[in-house]
Amino acid sequence: MGFKCGIVGLPNVGKSTLFNALTSTATAEAANYPFCTIEPNVGRVAVPDDRLNKIVAISKSAQVIPTQLEFVDIAGLVKGASKGEGLGNQFLANIREVDAIVHVLRCFEDGNITHVEGSVDPIRDAEIVETELLIADMESLEKQKQRVEKRAKTGDKESKEILSVVEKVLPVLQDGLPARTVELEEEEEKICASLCLMTKKPILYVCNVEEENAANGNSFSEKVSEKASSENAKSVIISASIEAEVSSLESQEEKLEFLKDLGLSETGLSRVIRAGYELLGLITFFTVGPKEARAWTVREKSTAPQAAGVIHTDFERGFICADTMAYDDFISCGGEQAAKEQGKLRQEGRGYIAKDGDIFHFKFNV
Repeated sequence: MGFKCGIVGLPNVGKSTLFNALTSTATAEAANYPFCTIEPNVGRVAVPDDRLNKIVAISKSAQVIPTQLEFVDIAGLVKGASKGEGLGNQFLANIREVDAIVHVLRCFEDGNITHVEGSVDPIRDAEIVETELLIADMESLEKQKQRVEKRAKTGDKESKEILSVVEKVLPVLQDGLPARTVELEEEEEKICASLCLMTKKPILYVCNVEEENAANGNSFSEKVSEKASSENAKSVIISASIEAEVSSLESQEEKLEFLKDLGLSETGLSRVIRAGYELLGLITFFTVGPKEARAWTVREKSTAPQAAGVIHTDFERGFICADTMAYDDFISCGGEQAAKEQGKLRQEGRGYIAKDGDIFHFKFNV
């Protein structure tokens, strides 16, 4: 399953360089001018999870399949994007299709790389993009409000419910605040999700800094961190140039040695994924057998049948039960058979809530 993250930001902040590094491809042209990314580039990357490697060391599975994460490199937004400036309408439509927004902010000085606004100021840059998304969301809601108001007057229950949510969210947008700041009931949240609001999507701020500041950040990234904290959002520090160099190295040993020399213990990709998982409330479960060991992604609080449905809809529809063991028990016991002998393997039914690290063997009948 994984999740789809849209990489956004102003032109020349390092979006395409980051995308290329994360996906180890050269499909996004990283050029020193606005709009070098005309169509959104999509890349899938394996989600690094050392637990999967440890499972395979015990299970001796013939194939290892990690879960995947999808990145969409969306061209740079500029002032007036909500009014069609630049390639605004097209890019805003791309943002609506993603699950979360990875907002890349330039947090480095470099006279050789032009800045569309003429100076480096990540907070200003963030506000420019946020304003465009707010304006687009307001216009969208105003149009939707006109449509549902007419149907609501006829007594249509669904239209009344939608109108109620619109009337809660629209004033907040008009006050300059994103839709994600509105407190809604569970059912209202479902209705709001159907409205496809960009400012409702969770945001991860990615501070693109110089190589020498990749470990601890700089004064620019500190300001972004403060902004993220005030919004109950997340921020991570990366150096797109370092990520590009790491992605060009062939062996894992070379990559680790390179990172170590820079005072880093992991890649920016790992930090982005971990923050993204936390942001979206995702967990990983595993399936293990002689043919393959595989990691899967599901949302927190998903039931066992819903987890099974990630593998195949038939598994969810015909779910009977799930032989379940915790990752820690699998490792400490030295495998499934030993875990079973020690009473660590259990059968869970339809109401079981999947936990991060669960190892499942689903039984179903279709």
